[in-house]
Amino acid sequence: MNNWLIFASGAAVFAALTTILAKIGLKNVDSHLATAIRTMVVLVFAWLMVFIVGSQHEVWTASSRTWLFLILSGLAAGGSWLCFFRALKLGNVNKVSPLKKSSTILTMLLAFIILQEPIGIPMLIGMLLIGLGTWLMMGTKKKQPDNESKNTGWLFFALLAAVFAALTAILGRIGIAEIEANLGTAIRTMAIVPISWLMVLLTNKKGQKRIRAIDRKSWLFLILSGVATGASWLFFFRALQLGNASLVVPVDKLSIVLTMAFARIFLGERFTKRSLIGLALLTIGTILPVVFYL
Repeated sequence: MNNWLIFASGAAVFAALTTILAKIGLKNVDSHLATAIRTMVVLVFAWLMVFIVGSQHEVWTASSRTWLFLILSGLAAGGSWLCFFRALKLGNVNKVSPLKKSSTILTMLLAFIILQEPIGIPMLIGMLLIGLGTWLMMGTKKKQPDNESKNTGWLFFALLAAVFAALTAILGRIGIAEIEANLGTAIRTMAIVPISWLMVLLTNKKGQKRIRAIDRKSWLFLILSGVATGASWLFFFRALQLGNASLVVPVDKLSIVLTMAFARIFLGERFTKRSLIGLALLTIGTILPVVFYL
């Protein structure tokens, strides 16, 4: 098995855990505040890994180009986070996650245009299947709780999360070309921290009171979600160093399969036949380019 595939698969597992843990932790917490707290956890985790592998000295030798693209990638990731967890606050995991994972299509296109990575018939077919699968999963008619069935705000935020997620991967791929993956993740996270806390200040003037009001269970799951996010990023950007973004990103996005399985087991969310068919098409479309490449 190629090394990039191992790391990309690990990223997918931790990404799925991130979504479920965050959904539980968000139950009684403002989405922006929850994102800011998780970001701090990821920052500590990322720098801890930097010192474990001993790459901290590369901070002083990294080029200005590397810094620029890593910071831009971090800003894009921050925007994706804020939109994604706002969407999770408003909607069900089994609808929000598929739409965000559709960023795979945009990422593959950008990888072809910007990174000049090859694109072939299997990849084009994969994009079509991913798009069709996402549409089927989004078009389910299964009855939801009243507060979610009447609220379509999650759709807007989930779409924005997908766009920012695609930019995150492309900018990050360029930024980590000349730097150790763990350090690249840590630098990117530094760019996300001020964004997440700025959003807390702009949207919630009683942030300190809200922090004190967070119960122990929410703290636990938000911290665990942050650790899972940090692990997912470390695996993901190591995979990007070893393989093409147009292949790494689809494997990482297979986390949708685990995410929906966890949502059924731990959150009790149910799926229609239409959504399951959509999931199958999305999964086939995701792995098709990888299979042909291998």
